[in-house]
Amino acid sequence: MKKNLPWILVGILALVSVFIMIPKNGVSVENPVANVVVSEGVQYVTINARGGYRPRTSTITWGIPTKLVVKTNGTYDCSSALVIRSVNYRSSLPASGETEIDLGIPKTGEKIQGTCSMGMYNFVINVN
Repeated sequence: MKKNLPWILVGILALVSVFIMIPKNGVSVENPVANVVVSEGVQYVTINARGGYRPRTSTITWGIPTKLVVKTNGTYDCSSALVIRSVNYRSSLPASGETEIDLGIPKTGEKIQGTCSMGMYNFVINVN
C-alpha cells in the first residue's frame, strides 16, 4: 500500500485539476470571449487568473498600444506566478487585485502567450 501512495496522490491531484478547468457559467474556455476594450487610444485585454487563466484565448487588434489586465481573486495557485516571454515579463501576482502589464504595440499575426511558472496553465492572445 505504501508503494502505491504516491500514485494515488497523483491521481487525486489530476482529478482536482480537471474539476478546476471545467468552464463555469456555460462559457467555453476554448472560444474567444469579448474581453477587449479600447479606451483613449489604448487597448485593454482582461484575463482572470485563478485555477488557470480565463479566457484562454483572446483576440486583439494590431497596431494599438496594448495593456494586459490580469485580475486575481483569492488566487493562491501557480497561476499567480505569471510568465510572458515575448515582453520579458515574469512576476508573482497579488492574491487579489489587478495587475496591468504593458504589451507594447503588437504586430499583425503575432501570438502573445502567457503561462504559469510551472507550465500547467496558459493563455494566448492572437493579434489580428
